[in-house]
Amino acid sequence: MFSDQNLYHYSLLSLFLIGPPTFLACHFLAAPYGKHNRPGWGPTMSPPLAWFLMESPTLWLTLLLFPFGKNYTNPLSFILISPYLFHYTNRTIIYPIKLYFTRQKIKNGLPASGFPVSVALMAFGFNLLNAYVQARWVSHYADCDSNEWFWIRFSGGLAVFASGMVMNVWADKVLVGLKSEGGGYKIPKGGLFEYVSCPNYLGEIVEWLGWALMTWSWAGFGFFLYTFANLVPRARFNHEWYLQKFGEDYPRKRKAVIPFLY
Repeated sequence: MFSDQNLYHYSLLSLFLIGPPTFLACHFLAAPYGKHNRPGWGPTMSPPLAWFLMESPTLWLTLLLFPFGKNYTNPLSFILISPYLFHYTNRTIIYPIKLYFTRQKIKNGLPASGFPVSVALMAFGFNLLNAYVQARWVSHYADCDSNEWFWIRFSGGLAVFASGMVMNVWADKVLVGLKSEGGGYKIPKGGLFEYVSCPNYLGEIVEWLGWALMTWSWAGFGFFLYTFANLVPRARFNHEWYLQKFGEDYPRKRKAVIPFLY
């Protein structure tokens, strides 16, 4: 029999079930966008538009679901969901705008590469599922009582989340800045780039670890695990790409995504 609780339960279960196959698939096949863009994946679209569309459910679905949750009148639920919305406002709106103007600046210097529609659709599907799970948890199923335990886990998780977002936004800024210079790919330097090839991915993994701590929920933990499963293999592909492209010029002490380890 259909119920909201059943829908939520199976959606949460799906979030956990898609993690392992994603991890395995991404170990053998790099998603064909960015550095790994290649033909054979069907029609393409503008990367800024792709990022906006495929990340958009995290904003509009969250805002649609919230008024129907029992926590809607509790200010703590809005405090709890704010970091999530803050991240996705940057990823859905600000980042694509920066990417658009960067591409406009260098459009005469390099051939523009499109973003496969097929990949954007898969990402859209994941964000639809995940946005439902995260938003429904906070708006309806979470325990949002103003007690000491809520503020301890929220404060600790927020500190982790904020540190991850600083890494993520800073690394994106460096990469977009290098792209805006034109002339093809360059070796990123400075900060965490001295330790890993993909501090942007490291930052995002740390962010969602913080989110899992903040929410103290299977929903948050499932999102963290999926992020890890998706981004760690891609970081390895990026690291190998840098090594192949730049050869001996690329710093050998760098790891892919986890400083000193991997």
